[in-house]
Amino acid sequence: MKRRSFLSFLGASAASISVAGASARTFSPNEKNVSGDTRRLYPPTLPPALKPGMKIGIPAPASGVGKEEFDKKVKKFTKALEELGLVPVMAKSVLAGNSYLAAPDEVRAAEFMEFVRNKDIGGIICIRGGYGVMRILPMLDFEAIQQNPKLICGFSDITALANVVYQRCNQVAFHGPMAAAELDDFTRQWFLPLVYPESTGKPRFEPIAYTDPAKIVSYTGGKARGRIVGGNLTIVTGLMGTPYDINTSGSVLFLEDVGEKAYKVDRMLTQMWLAGKLQECAAIVLGQFGEAEDNSYSTTIEDVLRSRLTPLKIPVIANFPLGHVKEKFTMPIGVLAEVDADAKKFTILEPSVQW
Repeated sequence: MKRRSFLSFLGASAASISVAGASARTFSPNEKNVSGDTRRLYPPTLPPALKPGMKIGIPAPASGVGKEEFDKKVKKFTKALEELGLVPVMAKSVLAGNSYLAAPDEVRAAEFMEFVRNKDIGGIICIRGGYGVMRILPMLDFEAIQQNPKLICGFSDITALANVVYQRCNQVAFHGPMAAAELDDFTRQWFLPLVYPESTGKPRFEPIAYTDPAKIVSYTGGKARGRIVGGNLTIVTGLMGTPYDINTSGSVLFLEDVGEKAYKVDRMLTQMWLAGKLQECAAIVLGQFGEAEDNSYSTTIEDVLRSRLTPLKIPVIANFPLGHVKEKFTMPIGVLAEVDADAKKFTILEPSVQW
């Protein structure tokens, strides 16, 4: 190919790539974002609210639980659901064998999709995280998920499932309780109003604000709004570069992790920085980062978080009650929220279920 023809070809190719990228990101003219980004504020589909008598499917899309954990924790959780007037329905493959996966990929995907398609199942609360959701993402039927909106909830490895449901289906999903974790009073307080409004006795939705000035730390001041995305830092970075990558443009990004050394957290945040993921956010909320016990360096995870996020000059609050902690706040992924870093306040501005 001649040089001039080759250059013309490059120009045409670049133009076609640009057009393709633009057509893949078309948005309503009515979309507005107070932070300046107009791409992520269109209303998502809301799953139906939980109601008395509703059946709740409990699958294991990642790891399973041992018999002792099942008897000690899961039975306590299912009893709590029953006391709320809900009916837990256990998937077959929840007891772990000798693998870190509850069952083969095809089985875990099929059991999850069975709960999705089953009209008698009103919501899905995963039994635990661990590892394995990323392996089944290509096996999930997102069209069926979109056609059968229902509560999908979990944390840790379930970060991948919840965010991809929002990304692919424009449907709200929840980073919150799982069946192998305790449904304590604090967790109930910040879970039930989001998913089971009838249990709270409120006739209509009101913004849900959380603030604890004694514990929440503000790294950078300011106020911003955006749609909630995020979860476990390891999983968020694990999705990058895949078809299931999380779009952080104009978002309120929340992150947490557990058992990681400071330099590993630094590496993951730096990867996000280099990919432009952090710079796109409207605000950031940091949960708990339980540090590995064998960390022999003087640099702490808090040092890393401050050094990586403060230069962004967007509102950043830390030490928020979410993630691998007993008392946890539920994050409705896809819902509009506001971070007021000066007041150390986080507010959910929209309903996350159909009232």
